[in-house]
Amino acid sequence: MEQAINSFITYLHNVKKTSNNTELSYRRDLAKVRCFMEEQGIGSVSGITVTNLHSYVLYLEKNQFSAATISRNIASLKAFYHFMFKEGMVEQDVADILKAPRIEKKIPEIMTTDEVVRLLEQPDGDSAKEMRDRAMLELLYATGIRVTELITLKVGEVNLQMGYIICTDINKGEARERIIPFGNQARRALMQYLNKARGEMTGDLYEDHLFVNCSGQPMSRQGFWKLIKFYAKKAGVKADITPHTLRHSFAAHLVENGADLKSVQEMLGHSDISTTQIYANMNHNRMRDVYAKAHPRH
Repeated sequence: MEQAINSFITYLHNVKKTSNNTELSYRRDLAKVRCFMEEQGIGSVSGITVTNLHSYVLYLEKNQFSAATISRNIASLKAFYHFMFKEGMVEQDVADILKAPRIEKKIPEIMTTDEVVRLLEQPDGDSAKEMRDRAMLELLYATGIRVTELITLKVGEVNLQMGYIICTDINKGEARERIIPFGNQARRALMQYLNKARGEMTGDLYEDHLFVNCSGQPMSRQGFWKLIKFYAKKAGVKADITPHTLRHSFAAHLVENGADLKSVQEMLGHSDISTTQIYANMNHNRMRDVYAKAHPRH
């Protein structure tokens, strides 16, 4: 089964042009399936039946994996078997019958504007690291980009004069650029970082990534997660802040202040506007709460 998984990942990389994170996610999901099947005495994909796959899904449910995790595992199995069936590696697509559990959409955690301001004010020193941290946090909240997009952003994809960045979305093998504006606060932080800090951090190394670590290499996801946790604690923010919290806050605050959903969808890179709709629903819920508390005849 290991060889079949490797062939599938190679196909994703070369044909579908998927990201490293997507490939790691598929590999991780399918490795769990392989271990489960080997414990059942099944060593090859051709020996796996529909019943075996249902047993695996039941195993996930009994071990209290979330509906989202189970749904993702089923999606991985479906993509894997669709590939193998198309390539003639199996005679039947036994995963086709699997049904994903219903997932209730959770309302995303967002920060108040006061919490965001306190967070962004934390890296206030003049060291190269603090100038970089300030620029990263300001740009993340100013644009709502994903952490992967932030750490892979190239210097040439930033237009300081016009105030926008260019991000490339890859969906089903097709690359699509989206242009996202940013404001004066982020521009000032970026200019300070580029003029005073980045050269010091990269030294003689040639590196086209915008943000680098203290060794002059591209920032890692883990490095940025630690950074944002550190500043959130320093700011006294009680909520469990992640890089995605700033993305959610960016979108929610835009909608709350009158931005239209289509524009927010474009900036976030959502393929379906129904994904963006949740921020409008949050705003409606907040208005109802305000009305209930304030109206004398509620």
